[in-house]
Amino acid sequence: MTRTFKCICLLLFLSFINSFAQDQYVFEIDSLIGTKNPRNFNGVVLITKKGKVQYSRAYGIKDIYNPVPLKMDDQFEIMSNTKQITAVLVLQEAEKGKVDLQAPVGRYLDDLTQPWANSVTVHQLLNHTHGITDLNKPLAFKPGSDFKYGNLSNILLGKILEKVSGQSYKSAAENLFLKLGMNDTFCYSKEDKRKLVTGHMADRNVFSAVEESFITDENLPADGIITTVKDLSIWNDALHKGKILTPEMYRLMTTPSAKSQHDVFGKDKVGYGYNIRIVDDQEIPYFGHTGLGDGFASLNVYFPKSEVSLIILENQMNENSDLYYYFEKEIKNIILSSNLVKE
Repeated sequence: MTRTFKCICLLLFLSFINSFAQDQYVFEIDSLIGTKNPRNFNGVVLITKKGKVQYSRAYGIKDIYNPVPLKMDDQFEIMSNTKQITAVLVLQEAEKGKVDLQAPVGRYLDDLTQPWANSVTVHQLLNHTHGITDLNKPLAFKPGSDFKYGNLSNILLGKILEKVSGQSYKSAAENLFLKLGMNDTFCYSKEDKRKLVTGHMADRNVFSAVEESFITDENLPADGIITTVKDLSIWNDALHKGKILTPEMYRLMTTPSAKSQHDVFGKDKVGYGYNIRIVDDQEIPYFGHTGLGDGFASLNVYFPKSEVSLIILENQMNENSDLYYYFEKEIKNIILSSNLVKE
């Protein structure tokens, strides 16, 4: 056997090993979403790297009453992943000098007569350290001293956005989507659902359709965006590559200013910025957030060093809270262990 032949064989072997390692995560995810225990997967998964598709799967049905298979371009409610978009819209107004992030909310919402309107800041609404649990109740804690996640802060942020921009939340958001080329993303309305799939509640793998959405004009800034996996990938690339915010505003958004625990991101508290979690797992930093409700579940994760997006949208919400994000967490862990984000 000549030296040249040996070198060729070695190169072919190394190429095979590298290809196997690269494709291992594909095999693992395919195997995972095909299981029925502890629950069914019903949704779409998209993984991109530097804008190029690495993995895409649609698995399950759009509607139990019309069980047509899901497609990659189907639209889903992303629930609390909406909040990240609201944060960006407010930060764009801050760039224009129309919002001071350290100013009290009462400066912009003069109809708020509660004493805390003069102490809670826009910054504290953005990172959920405000202490507001109900407009008609005292604060749960001193602003800035603790973390309490909820929708009310983003409802207030939406009102501030409308006040300073002179346009509705829907117009502001959809104008941004149009600018970014997110052509399949819009704000929910009962009159215009486009290709929105049906949300389902699931109990022991038995689905029941959610007949009535809880999304209203008021809570649009907290839960109301409808989108696709492809458009969320566009969003991630635009946000994290400086195409939406100035470097200063992006830094404020993605710098931990609070700490919060969520099972998808581990048992310990991790950093929280402006409606985005900042995580370092196995020395791999990433940003992420979840969304849940109306019979939908979503996960949006971005790994900045490798420029990888992982987006999972499901049109089912399990009755068992331990299983809300079962597949989302498992798939995220598969990617964390793959060469896709270690290269």
